Amino acid sequence: MTPLTGCDLFDRDDQPAPTPDPLRPTMDESLALAAAYRASVAAHPELADRLNPIAETHTAHATELARLIGVTLPSAASAAPTTAPAADPNGARAALRALEKTAQQSATAACAAAPAERAALLGSIVAARATHQEALK
Repeated sequence: MTPLTGCDLFDRDDQPAPTPDPLRPTMDESLALAAAYRASVAAHPELADRLNPIAETHTAHATELARLIGVTLPSAASAAPTTAPAADPNGARAALRALEKTAQQSATAACAAAPAERAALLGSIVAARATHQEALK
């Protein structure tokens, strides 16, 4: 006689997957911005002095956000820009300004929804993104 086995009704792990941390989109956006800056520098090396420090700031933001939410930051090589840089330096700066504006708006929304202990970091990111827009003019 073969033993009967249960249907695993009580052995299943029905725990829902943990929800992603609300800061994850801001971290991902910081990585995407850094990648966009690196792509623009590759296309327009004459902008390197102006753009590299901003790319480094976005990478630093992503690093701090990753630390805060407890995830490993993907390698810089894995973050690819979502669009190709513009053909000319002025167009590249304008495109980066537009990305910064959109990113500032999303960081502002994240800051408004964040608990107090996270709002300071997000507020700093919002301010940096506003400053980057001015630096790109």
